[in-house]
Amino acid sequence: MKFEFKNTFLFILILLFSFGCSSVKKSKVESQKSKAIVTETTSQKFKNLALKTGTENYNAYLPILTNKKIGIVTNPTGIVENKKHLVDFLLDNKVDLQKIYAPEHGFRGTADAGEVIIDGKDIKTNLPIISLYGNNKKPKPEQLADIDIVIFDIQDVGARFYTYISTLHYVMEACAENNIELLVLDRPNPNGSIVDGPVLEIEHKSFVGMHPIPVLHGMTIGEYAKMINGEKWLANGLTCNLTVIPCANYKRDMPYSLPVKPSPNLPNDQSINLYASLCFFEGTNVSVGRGTEKQFQIYGSPFLLKTDFSFTPIPNFGSKEPMHKDILCYGEDLSKIKKVSRLELKWLIKSYANTSDKTVFFNDFFTKLAGTKKLQEQIIEGISEKEIRKSWETDLNVFKEMRKKYLIYN
Repeated sequence: MKFEFKNTFLFILILLFSFGCSSVKKSKVESQKSKAIVTETTSQKFKNLALKTGTENYNAYLPILTNKKIGIVTNPTGIVENKKHLVDFLLDNKVDLQKIYAPEHGFRGTADAGEVIIDGKDIKTNLPIISLYGNNKKPKPEQLADIDIVIFDIQDVGARFYTYISTLHYVMEACAENNIELLVLDRPNPNGSIVDGPVLEIEHKSFVGMHPIPVLHGMTIGEYAKMINGEKWLANGLTCNLTVIPCANYKRDMPYSLPVKPSPNLPNDQSINLYASLCFFEGTNVSVGRGTEKQFQIYGSPFLLKTDFSFTPIPNFGSKEPMHKDILCYGEDLSKIKKVSRLELKWLIKSYANTSDKTVFFNDFFTKLAGTKKLQEQIIEGISEKEIRKSWETDLNVFKEMRKKYLIYN
């Protein structure tokens, strides 16, 4: 009996132990599954987080504007959700908006490149508009009178010669000189992962290139503002009282399609991607498609070899007097090509090789765009694109190292 009892007791213990182990194992497996689901859900939530521009990150800046008199530098790209303009949004939120400062192309963005904009009033809001183009690129002290904070909200495209970053420089300088805070509402750079091209030599400084940076700088406008401050590029080494409201859920290599065209002759993503490469033609006798519906997506000239592709520029929105107006131009259509991931020189080199009179191909504006005389000299001498690109490497590496200090996003 004792033997049977012991065996029975032992058998029960084994059963209980087995059951317990099985439950523990099952519990561990379920726990692991649960952790995996949580991780997956968290990851999925992160993926689904919507990108917000600095302007849409309004909870971060509206409190700063309370009981302050505000000026704003903006244009049609300064929109919040549902394409509502920031000016209207601020007024709806009882912000004391005093003045609008308009860059090249004007507040409503209807002026041609280089066209003089005059001061006036915004028809919708009755706010005074002060032009920051032509002879008045920098706000004067009297134009900033009684302003506590200036907001800067303009979409950039990441190219040195796109003049909105030059306007940023002058606005920062004016704010520094007049002890006014500057609030930059950041926006993604649609060419944000590309750093390429010759670095500007300071003797060739102009409104289409004010700082020693490459043609494609790979920074947002907020990061660029930090660089201007940090490198003491303002007059007399001044620094601006700068606050950058960053984008949320943004990474530099994200594709970003602009909801509003940044200027009249950059109508779509393709033109924005090709802009830096084709803009060199503005310093030659080759058209970049102004006066057509494919601005900065095609190029051509009456002086190039006859090809299967041709176009005739005519006056249109954003180009009242296009180059080669009413003249048949031969060239190339790039509107359907794959997006470029660097500054391309091949079309410029090809056009120079095929032009009928090389002595009139370049004009004085080319050196301002390139930021150096070397590029024109290299093309004339027949140096290969590979060799030209190699000549940029040292300066680009120095810039990339400097740039690291000012980056906000990965």
